[in-house]
Amino acid sequence: MLEAHVVVDTPILRSVRVAQVEGLFDIPPSQKSQLEWDVRLPLEEKSWHIGLIVGPSGCGKSTVARALFGTQFNVQESLPHWPDDQSILDGFPQSMPVKEVVGLLSSVGFSSPPAWLRPFRVLSTGEQFRVTLARLLAYVPDMVVMDEYTSVVDRTVAQIGSAALAKTVRRLGLTFIAVTCHEDVEAWLQPDWIYRPASNTFAWRFLQRRPAIHLTITRCRLEAWALFRRHHYLSTRLSPFAQAFLASWEGRPVAFSSWIHALVKYGGRREHRTVTLPDYQGVGIGMAVSSFCAALYTALDQRATSTTSHPAFIAARLRSPDWRMTRSPALGNGKSKIPGLRHARTRLTAGFQYIGPPLDRRLALRIMNG
Repeated sequence: MLEAHVVVDTPILRSVRVAQVEGLFDIPPSQKSQLEWDVRLPLEEKSWHIGLIVGPSGCGKSTVARALFGTQFNVQESLPHWPDDQSILDGFPQSMPVKEVVGLLSSVGFSSPPAWLRPFRVLSTGEQFRVTLARLLAYVPDMVVMDEYTSVVDRTVAQIGSAALAKTVRRLGLTFIAVTCHEDVEAWLQPDWIYRPASNTFAWRFLQRRPAIHLTITRCRLEAWALFRRHHYLSTRLSPFAQAFLASWEGRPVAFSSWIHALVKYGGRREHRTVTLPDYQGVGIGMAVSSFCAALYTALDQRATSTTSHPAFIAARLRSPDWRMTRSPALGNGKSKIPGLRHARTRLTAGFQYIGPPLDRRLALRIMNG
């Protein structure tokens, strides 16, 4: 049983105004203000990975968390400062291989390699939130207690980021405790337990499915690429012969996917560019859009293939029963039997073919016809 009796004494400086308010509201005169909590968290009863301390401002969340978890509370304040001008990659432990750094960044939903090369100070607030989470998991492998969790980010970023973080924490077998005034993260973070200081109540929680993300996918003009181009890990260029699709969530564009003719003997379509905006990364939207487009082409009797070097995409496709690896990650020789087509020589790429169920043919035709 994790227990703490927390008392906060604050001196009251006697003044004329203090005396007047005491008289107006019948407050007994006092030399100090006192708040106290008796906290009992039975965390040893079950194994767990994620905890949530939540409640309105002023209810004692931070005070109680600091008393319970000591040096593990808000540990990000004790980490080295981010380098002023170096990339965020150089802000992770020097002993950590870059492959692990990239894996952590991708796992918390920050999967934009061009942004990895930038200093922390120039990132958006949402990007800084994701990077901070990844860095905490890198420096503190046992338990992370994060105060003011998601307090400075847009609520969409908070929710999507929470889902990505929860998946990573559980996959790595870590423990994470969020301290926040925002109730909306509960459904996305899926904590194993919740403590509410305002009512001094503790409850174990059964894991549930996070809220569904319902995407609307439509055929779009190539001009839509302008919103996504700077977030692509490989190139900002788009083939003028591509067919493009836009995915929206609650009326907001979130992902883009374009496909071109596969210049191989089997024909069909090959994935050209697929990008999810940073605020929506980490919950499988890019993979879902990619598979949807592949299912669409399959319904139209076209073979759907993809070549990728992004580690997150490769890992997701290896886990998916809808994709089959046709070529293991390898360096190309730069040559191709197809005129105008070149294989990558400086990065590992893997080839995949879609083998999942096709989309309804009538729906596929409707989408292709706009």
